Amino acid sequence: MTERLSLTESAKELIHELVEKHGDLMFYQAGGCCEGTQPQCFEKGGYYPRYNDAMIGLVEGFEFWIDRDLFEYWQYSHFTLDVLQGFGPGGFSLETPLGKTFKVHYRLFTESELADLPPVIRSV
Repeated sequence: MTERLSLTESAKELIHELVEKHGDLMFYQAGGCCEGTQPQCFEKGGYYPRYNDAMIGLVEGFEFWIDRDLFEYWQYSHFTLDVLQGFGPGGFSLETPLGKTFKVHYRLFTESELADLPPVIRSV
């Protein structure tokens, strides 16, 4: 199966740091104005996906959800979760006080990858 989501080493390191401080996590990428489609990291249960949002995979064992409307645009893209130095536009994410922000890099799937994609999980 083709994975919809991967992460960089720097993202792994930051996730492990956040887990030590906050426990289980979850990620949500919205399509709204405030967060600028920046992925947000919350304590598990600190944010609830909306009806029909898409869970595209796990990062270090934690769910990565995408806004249902945004997913319609990006469903043919592979996401790579990365970290940048600096503050993101939203400021609600757990990494913000550390002076870091999560970032997603996109690339289109190849035809063979598209044929091998697992279904997404939808919230109810």
